[in-house]
Amino acid sequence: MLVTGGGGFIGSNLARALLAAGHEVRVIDNFATGRRGNLAGVERDVEVIDADVLDRTALDKAIDGVSVVFHQAAIPSVSRSVADPLRSHEANATGTLAVLVAARDVGVDRVVYASSSSVYGGAAALPVHEELPTRPISPYAVSKLAGEAYCRAFTATFRLSTVSLRYFNVFGPRQDPTSEYAAVIPRFVTALLAGTSPVVFGDGEQSRDFTFIDNVVQANVLAAGAGDEASGRAFNIAHGDRRSLNQLLEALRSIIGSDLQATYEDPRPGDVRHSQADLTAAREVLGYRPGVSFEEGLRRTVDWLSSANR
Repeated sequence: MLVTGGGGFIGSNLARALLAAGHEVRVIDNFATGRRGNLAGVERDVEVIDADVLDRTALDKAIDGVSVVFHQAAIPSVSRSVADPLRSHEANATGTLAVLVAARDVGVDRVVYASSSSVYGGAAALPVHEELPTRPISPYAVSKLAGEAYCRAFTATFRLSTVSLRYFNVFGPRQDPTSEYAAVIPRFVTALLAGTSPVVFGDGEQSRDFTFIDNVVQANVLAAGAGDEASGRAFNIAHGDRRSLNQLLEALRSIIGSDLQATYEDPRPGDVRHSQADLTAAREVLGYRPGVSFEEGLRRTVDWLSSANR
């Protein structure tokens, strides 16, 4: 199994799960956003190729002899894409095309592609299902949708089996809280643990379908083994409900035992207001059912970040 971006948050958790299931695992990562520390304890069990997926020589080496590619490599940030749209496009859209070409050339069994709920944009009605029109409003979302389109094209034209997974706000252990572009849950947890006021962009009533990492790993494994009816399609991967940022903060304050209030700042460009997934297709075709609840996922995340900060 090859995990592109295997030093990242999702990729490293996936690589560990694949190892635990007895698979041989190879990782390619340029560690621009991923961290070598995410593979601590399994470095000797995983073959790591330190390179960008746009390096064709390195990618050919990484994909040689591989049966399934889990393509997680990306620059995963809406705000970063707003600051540098070209770089996001190169990493996310062109990088995906490069992986698909290499996979086609060696005849891998399937490519499982990490897409994003951001492709829906500001949906008129919730929950969103896969047959709705896509209306991306950030360069990041456009780049992810382009990757999906390439996957469909390679399935239709080259008979390369692909499955795209639209992740909804993934959180959990190994998510970097220190990045300028860190996701909201590790930012909130780190602030509360440090006794500082969490920063909310907007009024805090925007809502998300927060999805614990173990559920996303499960979905990737299911997608790799799903039947032909999954090929060429995109599936929502989420918990299936939504909570506002203010509700998220209240839940975290309860777990951590904090009474700190948030500091509210201007909304960020490119962010959607509400997001929630319809999981019918993933349930029926992939057999996906989120196994870890939102509350349990929050507790595990707080425990991990507490240990990491000691």
